[in-house]
Amino acid sequence: MSGATYSSAGVNLELYREGMARLPAHMRRTQCPRVMSQEGGFAALFALDFKGLFARGYEDPLLVSCTDGVGTKLKVAIETGVHHTVGIDLVAMSVNDALCTGAEPLFFLDYVAMAKDDPALLEQIVRGIADACVESGCALVGGETAILPDMYHPGEYDLAGFCVGVVERKRLVDGRQIQPGDVAIGMASSGFHSNGYSLVRKAVFEMGGLAAADRVPAIGDRTVGDLLLTPTRLYAKPVKTVLGHYRVKQVVHGIAHITGGGLVENLGRIVPDSVQVVLERGSWTVPAVFPWVQGLGTIAADEMERVFNMGIGMVLVVSPHFAESIQKQLADLGHDNFRIGTVAAATAAEARVVLR
Repeated sequence: MSGATYSSAGVNLELYREGMARLPAHMRRTQCPRVMSQEGGFAALFALDFKGLFARGYEDPLLVSCTDGVGTKLKVAIETGVHHTVGIDLVAMSVNDALCTGAEPLFFLDYVAMAKDDPALLEQIVRGIADACVESGCALVGGETAILPDMYHPGEYDLAGFCVGVVERKRLVDGRQIQPGDVAIGMASSGFHSNGYSLVRKAVFEMGGLAAADRVPAIGDRTVGDLLLTPTRLYAKPVKTVLGHYRVKQVVHGIAHITGGGLVENLGRIVPDSVQVVLERGSWTVPAVFPWVQGLGTIAADEMERVFNMGIGMVLVVSPHFAESIQKQLADLGHDNFRIGTVAAATAAEARVVLR
C-alpha cells in the first residue's frame, strides 16, 4: 500500500503553482513606486514616504485599516460561473469603508479559500480584484490562497480583503464636525452591492422560483444572474476628488458607506449626539432591482430599508455653503447624486437619523 501524499489529501501542488504563476501580472498593474517588496517574498513592503501623495504632503499621518468579505453573493457567482465581479466587490467593501475617514487607500491584500486548486477560477477572481485596485488607486501587494478540501464543497470558495490607507490627523473625517444646517448628499449605488444577499436569494430563487439564467424583461431584459452580480460601486475617485478640492477648509463633515443595516443604521454610526439627520423619502431614485426583489419576496417596506442601501451607496454630510459645488463635481465625474436630507439640532435622547 502506497503512502499518503498531499495530492491524495486533495491539494495538488503543481496546480497550485500554476495558479500562483498567473497572479503577478495582475498585481503589477496596480502597483506604484512605493511598493518595495519583491515577488515571492514572505511579506509585502510599502514605503512610508507620504510627501508625494499630495502637493502639501502629510505632517501627522494616521494609518487606516479595514477588512470585509463578499458574503453569500458568492453563491450567485458560483452558480453562474462568473467570478471576476466579486473581486471588484471585495475591494469595494473595504476601500469604501476606508474612505469614510477621509483616507486615501494605499494598498490591499486578499485571502482566497478554495475547495481545490483551480488556476483559471483563481485568476478570474484576482483579475477583478486588480481591476478594482487600479480604479481605486490602491496597490495590490499580496495575499493568501488556501486550498481547504475538507472545509468547502467542490466549486465553493470564500473571499476576504484587507485595505490600509492614510489620512492627515487634522483632516480626519469622523462625523464629530457634523452640525445643524449641514446637507446630506447621497451618492447612487449600483444596486444591492454586497449586502443582504441571503434575503435576495431567498426572494428571487426560493420564493420567486427564478433561475440565474432567466431573463427579467422589466429591467432591461437582463438575466437574473447579471442583475445580482452587478458589482459594488467604487467611490474612491469621486471622494478623493472632493476632499482634494478643499485643501484649506474642511467642508466634508461626515462620510458613511451604506452597507447592511441601510441608511439609518450606517449614517447613524457617525452622527454626534447633539444633532439629527433628517432624510427625505422620495428625494432620490430607487433602482428597479429593489421593488423587483421586494415583490418577489413580499418583503415589507421597513425590512427593505433596514437591510438594503435602497439606491444610496455613500453619503457625504457637508457644509451647506459647498453642497451645490460638491454635487456638481460628483456629477461631472459621472456619479449620480441627490440632496437627500439636512441636519438639525437634537437632544441625546432623539434618534440620530430619521427617514420620513
